[in-house]
Amino acid sequence: MKPRSTQFNLQKTQFNFQKRLRRRTVLRGSGVAMSLPWLSAMRSAFAKESADENARQNPRRLVAVTVGLGLVSENWMPAGEGKQYTPSRYLRPLDDLRDQLTIASGVSHPGVGGGHRAEASILTATPMGTAGRAVNTISVDQMLAKHRGDATRYPSLVLATGGTNSPCYTESGAMIPPITSASQLFSELFVDDSRQERQKQAARVRQGRSIMDVVAEDAKSLQRTLGRGDRDRLDAYFSSVRGLELRMQQSEQWAKMPKPKVDAERPIDIRNPNDLIGRFQTMCELMHLALQTDSTRFITLHLPGGGGVVPIEGVEEGYHSLSHHGLDDTKLEQLAIVEEALVGQWGSFLRSLASADDARGSLLDDTTSFLTSNLGNASNHSNRNMPMLIAGGPFRHAGHLAFSQKNNYPLPNFYLSLLQKFGLEVDQFATSTGTMDGLS
Repeated sequence: MKPRSTQFNLQKTQFNFQKRLRRRTVLRGSGVAMSLPWLSAMRSAFAKESADENARQNPRRLVAVTVGLGLVSENWMPAGEGKQYTPSRYLRPLDDLRDQLTIASGVSHPGVGGGHRAEASILTATPMGTAGRAVNTISVDQMLAKHRGDATRYPSLVLATGGTNSPCYTESGAMIPPITSASQLFSELFVDDSRQERQKQAARVRQGRSIMDVVAEDAKSLQRTLGRGDRDRLDAYFSSVRGLELRMQQSEQWAKMPKPKVDAERPIDIRNPNDLIGRFQTMCELMHLALQTDSTRFITLHLPGGGGVVPIEGVEEGYHSLSHHGLDDTKLEQLAIVEEALVGQWGSFLRSLASADDARGSLLDDTTSFLTSNLGNASNHSNRNMPMLIAGGPFRHAGHLAFSQKNNYPLPNFYLSLLQKFGLEVDQFATSTGTMDGLS
C-alpha cells in the first residue's frame, strides 16, 4: 500500500446528481494543484522558524550520496556482525566513526533489475522494466522535501559531480536535473540576486497564487450540488490548496530577504570532468555550508560513473572500464584506490558535520547521511547486494547488519524507517515490508 496523499483524483469522483465533472474542468483544477509544488517560483528564499517548537529546536536533515558504479563488496563489507565487526579496507579509515555507523549488507530493491538503468530506482525502489519505460514514483528525498521541506529556503538540493541525471524524482515521476557546478551552487545559496530579480521572483509567486485562487473558486461552485461524502472529499482538496497557498505566501516573503552570509569564497569549478574525488570534495564543502546555514535540510549528491581516468596516483585506466574488471587483479587494485578515496571523502564530510557544534550538539547528530548505489556488482551489472552505509542522525546505530546474500532483505524498509523518523505517518514506501530490522 502506498502512502496516502492529501490530494484527490477528482476525475473519478461520482456525484449524487448522476453526472461526473467535465474532464476539461477537472484536469484544469487538479493539474494546477499537483504541479504548483514543483514550480521554480516556490523555491524558498530564506529559512524560517518552524511553528513547531520541537522541530525548531531539533531539525532533522538528510544527505544521500549515490554512486553510479557501485563498490566492490569485498572491500566495503566488514567481517562479523553487530558492533564488534572487523572493518574492511574501505571502513578502516572510518573506524573513528564506528559508533555512528551502520553497514547493511545483503540488501536490494525487490523486483528492480536492469543494471545501469536501475540508477532511476536508487531512491524510489520502483522497477523500471527491461526497456526502462515504466513510470517512476517519488524518491524518498523528495517525499521528505514535500512534507518537511517548507521550513527552509530550498525544500531540497539535487546535486551531481557531473552528467545530467539524478536519482531524484517528483511525485509525477519526473526526474529532477541536478546542479553540477559548485560555483553555481554557491551563488544559489549565498549570492543575493539583484533587487529587480527578487521582485520578479515575488511576482512569479503571486501569479501562482492567483491561479490557485481561480482553481479554488471553480471547485467551490460545485459544493452546492454535492452529497455529503463528496463534500468531505472536496473539503480535503481545499485543505491541500490552502496549504499550497500558505507555502507560496511564505515564498513571496523569503524572496525579498537576503541570503545568509558565509566566511567562504565562491569555489572555482574543477574543469577536469574525470576528477571525481576533487569534485566530490568541493560539493561536500558546500553541502556542509548549506546545512550549517539551514538553507535546506534535504540534499542528494549523485556520483555518476564517468569513463575517464580519475587523477589519483596508481590509477591508469578509466573508471568505467575498471568497474567492469572481470576479476582482473590489476583492474581491481586500481578500482579499489578510486573507491577507497570515494568512501574516505564521505568520511571526511561526516567528520566535518561531527565537528560543527550547535546548541543541541553536532550537525551529524541531526543529519542522517547514507551512501549507496544501484549496483551491487558493476562488473556483471547486478542490482543485488547493494552497498548501504548509514551514518549519523536519530538512529541507534547497529554496526554491521548482515542480511542474506542469497535472499536479500528489502532496502525500502530503511527508507520507511527514515520517513517515520522524520515524523511522516506512513506505513509503507514502495515495496517495504516494515521498518528496518536491527536499526532502532
